[in-house]
Amino acid sequence: MPIRWFLLFLALALNGAVLNLSQGAPPQGSEFKIQTDVELVLLDVSVRNPAGGYVTGLSKEHFQVYENGVLQTVTEFAAADVPVAVGLVMDDSGSMASRRSSLNAAGVAFIEASNPKDQVFVVNFNDKVRRGLPDATPFTDNINLLRAALSKHKPEGRTALYDAVVYALRHLETGRRDMKALVVVSDGGDNCSASKLKDVMRLVEESAATVYTVGISDPGDPDANSGVLKHIASLSGGECFLPGELDPILPICQKIARDIRNRYTLGYIPVRTSNAAGERKIRVTALSSDHKKLAVRTRTAYRLPDRDGHGVTPNGAPR
Repeated sequence: MPIRWFLLFLALALNGAVLNLSQGAPPQGSEFKIQTDVELVLLDVSVRNPAGGYVTGLSKEHFQVYENGVLQTVTEFAAADVPVAVGLVMDDSGSMASRRSSLNAAGVAFIEASNPKDQVFVVNFNDKVRRGLPDATPFTDNINLLRAALSKHKPEGRTALYDAVVYALRHLETGRRDMKALVVVSDGGDNCSASKLKDVMRLVEESAATVYTVGISDPGDPDANSGVLKHIASLSGGECFLPGELDPILPICQKIARDIRNRYTLGYIPVRTSNAAGERKIRVTALSSDHKKLAVRTRTAYRLPDRDGHGVTPNGAPR
């Protein structure tokens, strides 16, 4: 469900005329048509003051949303700590062996700092992408199941980061929460994925998820690629963290959990001059009640689905 395009307009046609629902069931042989002509774009937005603190108490009048430079009308607005669907995507390759215990502790700390009703899943990846939870449990809020999922596999092998992100974004779309997020912990390198970076970035554009990335690597690691982690986070409206070798990761994961719980949701029906598929640039600004500029973070673009069958399939592989 790319960028949460919801079905907002139902056109009911009866032999070319609008169906009057008060008259009961339509006569036998009449047509019942559903059209999906209106698309609602929902954005997760984080707002901070110059000191870095979260800004609460804003209304939709404090925001301006631009798509491809055109000012949009905000029709939907929410500012509440609502449950989300969230995935923890944890690098389980051999390079992470020495950090395994601290990464697991950070993952548990993230879950404990999150909304208790969040739908959570775990993806562990090295040469292969593996689910942490049992097959019959796609999401859970059970801390014991999630703790076991984080430590399920032994760190070894190479790194299939792109395949892991593609899988996690696809799995997120099966969650029953409107708000969605991923937390990706890796060095940013990839040396064995079937997916390509361009496939990952296209899927990020088409997804509803906000992606947070945490770069963990040894000094001089030739496979580390913080640029990939920054790009994924920036495009989706998330944030990239690059702690030093001795910096603890646990408080970073707690900070990400707080950010997810302090976001605004803005929705608009795009004003467009074209319905062609392609990338749509987004810019959001916010002013405080005393008209001071605030720091806003949200996704920078999304991609309108290609209705001619081109583009990217849900798992990120080219059609």
